[in-house]
Amino acid sequence: MEDTAAGHAGDLTVIAFVILVAVVSGLGLMRLRQPPLVGFILAGVFLGPSGLGFVSTSDENVTMLAEMGVLMLLFFIGMELSLKAFVATLKPALVIASGQLLAAMAITFGLKLISDATLAEAIILGFIIALSSTVVAMKMLEDIGELRGEPGRIAVGVLIAQDIAVVPMLLISTSLGASDEIDWASLIVKITVAVAVLAGLLWYLGRRPKLKLSFAAAIEDNVEILALGSLAFCFAAASLSGIVGLSPAYGAFIAGLVVGASSLRSRVIHVVEPIQSILLVVFFLSIGLLIDLGYIAANWELVLIAAVFVVLAKTILNVLLIRLAGLGHKTALEAGLSMAQIGEFSFVLAAAAFASGAIGADVYRLALAVTAITLLVSPAWMALSRRIEGEARFGYHEFRAALAEIYEGQVETVEDLGFWLKVRARAMRRAWRRRRATRGAARRQGREAPAEPMGQPLDLPMPGSKAPGE
Repeated sequence: MEDTAAGHAGDLTVIAFVILVAVVSGLGLMRLRQPPLVGFILAGVFLGPSGLGFVSTSDENVTMLAEMGVLMLLFFIGMELSLKAFVATLKPALVIASGQLLAAMAITFGLKLISDATLAEAIILGFIIALSSTVVAMKMLEDIGELRGEPGRIAVGVLIAQDIAVVPMLLISTSLGASDEIDWASLIVKITVAVAVLAGLLWYLGRRPKLKLSFAAAIEDNVEILALGSLAFCFAAASLSGIVGLSPAYGAFIAGLVVGASSLRSRVIHVVEPIQSILLVVFFLSIGLLIDLGYIAANWELVLIAAVFVVLAKTILNVLLIRLAGLGHKTALEAGLSMAQIGEFSFVLAAAAFASGAIGADVYRLALAVTAITLLVSPAWMALSRRIEGEARFGYHEFRAALAEIYEGQVETVEDLGFWLKVRARAMRRAWRRRRATRGAARRQGREAPAEPMGQPLDLPMPGSKAPGE
């Protein structure tokens, strides 16, 4: 009896320590203006085999809770999907998402030609690279105040299209198997059925008012029944989807769409969200457990090159696709930067493909490492890129305007001659860049723009003196 009690106490101690590390990591990353999910992944690395070894990747309880977290995430995405908002951005979102997938496939198939990668690995890596993180992208857009602006609307539309595409991607990933011998007929039938059901449901729900359930009034005020009923509906739909040969994630997403179109939507979101949040934390912790620091250390050059290439390629591709969709430069830059990372569903795709034998252990570990790194650096990359872009667009026709904007409120009180010279030098550099750009534009238009001699003195009062006319 005492041994049993001591064992339970030890288990509770481990659970408490895991929760504490997750909370501290999440708070720490929030203080650094990073999404907390990155902190949860790092906590998993710290607690897993690559760190302290507190939690094993073979722990069936962790695996089960992580899978439930994925199902709940898709259930929530389905519930929170605004059909009207999605339809409003449907055309550009589908064009951009399709372009992302085609470009990612072109990259991975190109790599297949120069390496010994299999067809299955090329397809799955293309899927993985094409996806972006809904959680991270929305957090970054919220931080810059554009989540509800045009960049946010476009990015959210594209991300929703990607989330919907995860369903057939999972079907393909689990069907590829351990060789390139693919039962294409069966696969095409499954994807056709899944897409047809999804499209029909979206069309049906988008053309009618909220679904009124006969039992809604009896349970909407009973938190316990509402929470249990919602979870039962989600997991039952996922189970049924798996039984008929489709992905469990597909069933969870369909269940979310149905609940989201009902009169119980807001109440279900309110009571189930805490449960979903906890399961989602377990999911991101489990991702951290799978990251192999030994593999990263032994192959750091490959991992680093792959991560840098993915972030740069996705940024350029996203901006170009959004511009081709007819949207402005600012929208293209901010929405494109927000989707420059690889998404959380890529972990799910990689795990499903690895479990089915479609990809090998090295490809699996590389995918996990690169995905985690892109999630980690994405907010910093967005901040840096926006700053560089702002500096590149900065330009003034005269030095006085440059100084007035950069040092507004400071120039009149400057007494230090050294500081004043720095002000002058900075203004001259920016004005020179502006003049160079103007001359280049003038040449392209067949005329020469006037240029001031670089040695001409500034027409500005020195510190402590009065401006003319005062």
